[in-house]
Amino acid sequence: MARIDLDLAHAYVANPQKDEDYALLPLHFTFEDGGAYALLGPSGCGKTTLLNCISGLLRPSQGTISFDGKDVTGDSPQARNIAQVFQFPVIYDTMTVGENLAFPLRNRGVPAAQVKERVGRVAEMLDLSASLDRRASGLAADAKQKISLGRGLVRQDVSAILFDEPLTVIDPHLKWQLRRKLKEIHHEFRLTLIYVTHDQTEALTFADQVVVMSRGKAVQVGSADALFERPAHTFVGHFIGSPGMNFLPGQWRDGGIEMAGRRYAPDLSPDVAARLQAAGSFKVGVRPEYLKLAAGNDPQALPVRVERAQDIGTYWLVSSTVDHGEAATLRARLGTEAAHLRAGDTAWLSVFNRHTCFYVNEELVQ
Repeated sequence: MARIDLDLAHAYVANPQKDEDYALLPLHFTFEDGGAYALLGPSGCGKTTLLNCISGLLRPSQGTISFDGKDVTGDSPQARNIAQVFQFPVIYDTMTVGENLAFPLRNRGVPAAQVKERVGRVAEMLDLSASLDRRASGLAADAKQKISLGRGLVRQDVSAILFDEPLTVIDPHLKWQLRRKLKEIHHEFRLTLIYVTHDQTEALTFADQVVVMSRGKAVQVGSADALFERPAHTFVGHFIGSPGMNFLPGQWRDGGIEMAGRRYAPDLSPDVAARLQAAGSFKVGVRPEYLKLAAGNDPQALPVRVERAQDIGTYWLVSSTVDHGEAATLRARLGTEAAHLRAGDTAWLSVFNRHTCFYVNEELVQ
């Protein structure tokens, strides 16, 4: 495995002049040896471009890539010793499952005994042991993709293993199992794994560190807990969570926060209060999970108009609007105390607590 250092940018046009010209904005980042990472973001945000730069399929238009301190910017994927698993199966249909798994090892002259041992171990991890003698052409798409995963994992000498949305063709029931298997494999072998996905569940359950990307920029790198609790950018707050974070416009007035025509005095640190005062206008961010029902006319609660209350089973999802000149939507995940709410009701929600975040120019105030 290898430590991978990136100091690069990439544009598909000559002489880029503005941010919109870049597929990848300037990025300086290190993937530590043995770490499990995910590149998470919507389609077109630069995830696959970054992965292809790392693998050597694409040379960045600016900057360098280093493996363990060695500049590999101009090296081919073979020279970089990278294994890559793509979105759709890449296997040999004329070979058996076992022959497909063994091919990367036999191609490198690994002794037959080691090939047998390694293929057997990887096949067992991916529940392919019973299919080793079956021809790959007769298998379903999800089984073929499991072979592709196995071909990526079978080598022990690679610098890193890169996954480009590898579970797209996998049956939803099997996705959870395969994510768990990949996690187990990482813990056992301490491989350097980099996993591209637009699915936050895949990213947050697989990776130790998630790189959230938007419009060619890495907007935050952190653990699942950090991304959920303290989104560094409003985009991360929107993108992470189901539903995403609520945002309401606020202003600093008379030593407190004015929101929807009401004044509040939440407990703020001196540094946060000073930043909000200096900004004047900002956004208040709160997760649906951290909104609470309050008593009517509570001076520290926000009045909202209930639009819909849905019983999800383990919680009630309440969608409401806040009138502050123009309507804003507020979603809350509440307990059974919300069972009595109906469309058109006025409810009071407690917004300020230790989980509440504040954003100036879309960036978190800390």
